[in-house]
Amino acid sequence: MADTTIKISEPIRDRLRTLAEERGLSTRAYVERVVAATPTEAERAERTARAIAYVRANLCPDLSEDDVRAAQEWRASIAARQVGERR
Repeated sequence: MADTTIKISEPIRDRLRTLAEERGLSTRAYVERVVAATPTEAERAERTARAIAYVRANLCPDLSEDDVRAAQEWRASIAARQVGERR
């Protein structure tokens, strides 16, 4: 295992410690878990391609690229908190 040093602000360092402690982990273990669970853009693209292929093969054979694009825009709007906000 390699040691790596990163420079972060004190508030973020404290937040990392708190998040790790809440989960019963060391800061190192927490960071490793979060980074390991976060997909790269290439991994996300592969997952998306597999999901679209599954939908076309099993649920909606006529799913168009326009449908996929609209769904991606809708998801991005939700992630940007532009729609679906709780009141």
